[in-house]
Amino acid sequence: MQVRQLKLVNFRNYKNLEVTFSPRYNLIYGNNGMGKTNLIEAIFVLALTKSFRGSLDKVLIMNDEKSLTIEGVISSLINTNYQITISNEGKKVKINDNNVKKLSDYISRITVILFSSLDLRMIKDTPSVRRKNLNIDISSMDNCYLKLLSNYNKLLKQRNIYLKSMNINSNTDNDYLEVVTDKLIDIGLEINKYRTDFINKINENISNIYKKITCEKGLCIEYISSFTNNTKEELKNNFKKVFQRDIILGKTQIGVHHDDLNFKLNGFNLRDYGSEGQQKNAIISYKLAEIEFFKEKNNDEPILILDDLFSELDNEKINNLLNILDENIQTFITTTNIDIVDEKIKEQSKKIVVENGKIKEEL
Repeated sequence: MQVRQLKLVNFRNYKNLEVTFSPRYNLIYGNNGMGKTNLIEAIFVLALTKSFRGSLDKVLIMNDEKSLTIEGVISSLINTNYQITISNEGKKVKINDNNVKKLSDYISRITVILFSSLDLRMIKDTPSVRRKNLNIDISSMDNCYLKLLSNYNKLLKQRNIYLKSMNINSNTDNDYLEVVTDKLIDIGLEINKYRTDFINKINENISNIYKKITCEKGLCIEYISSFTNNTKEELKNNFKKVFQRDIILGKTQIGVHHDDLNFKLNGFNLRDYGSEGQQKNAIISYKLAEIEFFKEKNNDEPILILDDLFSELDNEKINNLLNILDENIQTFITTTNIDIVDEKIKEQSKKIVVENGKIKEEL
């Protein structure tokens, strides 16, 4: 899978841009604030319909404009044209000029695996941040998971609303709650299986990748869930045990919406005991392990984006990383200083200079 061509209209600081990319390395460089990250952000938005920076949609639209358009030609077995338009009225997506009514039917058609400094939140931040990242990662590869997640969140909202009504009115019937709880457990078990399978596959490769980058071994991810290794009947009993407290709190205490992840190195939680360097190397190893998962699942390569990689890792680690990449993977690398990039990488790269929303291609 590769981005052959990208067109931007009113995206961030790009008024009107059309650019083609190399199927191997694309080295995007320039000073800070010029639009390097904006360019690779556009690829991410085209794939997942939202920014990895957590920005509101309206922020993506150029000042004083009413809408933006991102259009890309993606090559897999065949060339396919994808388009997203974002305005105050919402988002519209197209595939080969045909409207796609549901975003859930569009997402996961293009798989982008991205590493940026923001990804350290997966280790440092709260369980909700780790769940969000996990959901994005799995959804980008399988839209069935995305639909399950959407249904689960709707049921969870309904259950919480009903719990609050039961707290106000003690005569409220329990039958509806039992039906919603039953469905919530069913979908939660499916989500748990997706997450378990994904993490298991990541763990098959992550330690070996980490060792190749750092010469250390012993990295793994621990998946923590109240649904793991529990039958439906066991979960129903667990829900009954906390039923009264659920009513008092007005929210559901058990479920996959409380799941968490731990990155562990030789048994120690990197969140508590890992250095900044170990945490960065763990995240990049996780991203590269995702590539292996996608290749096995879809018999294709994803698109890899490494945002400001050279300021995040030392040169030895970067060279180790780049040396283990499959030659068939299209890779985007942004940097402020091209002089620190390995000469071999520069020779294999299409070099794109970015300055104030304008680009210049170098030979």
